[in-house]
Amino acid sequence: MLMFCPICANVLVVEEGPKCYRLACNTCPYIKNMTRKLSSRRYPRLKEVDDVLGGAAAWENVDSTETTCPKCEHKRAFFMQIQTRSADEPMTTFYKCCNMECGHRWKE
Repeated sequence: MLMFCPICANVLVVEEGPKCYRLACNTCPYIKNMTRKLSSRRYPRLKEVDDVLGGAAAWENVDSTETTCPKCEHKRAFFMQIQTRSADEPMTTFYKCCNMECGHRWKE
């Protein structure tokens, strides 16, 4: 936890004093003895993550092809191709199993 000097607003450093630890300023003569443990925690609120592939709506108007699902061995899967890398790289093919009970997703 950072503490700041009330006089000059610089960061206070912890040093060992004659009786206890103390907070001291390096630029002015401010010193404050620490009589108890000083600590605090703040957890930042995380941002909501957007689905890169467009969510469930992206799979509404896609074609299917004959390929085997690696999870349930179903013989058909929906697919779509997206350019995920630079233009000189091939497109990435994303698959979703046509078996609605499985719904496994994978890419090639």
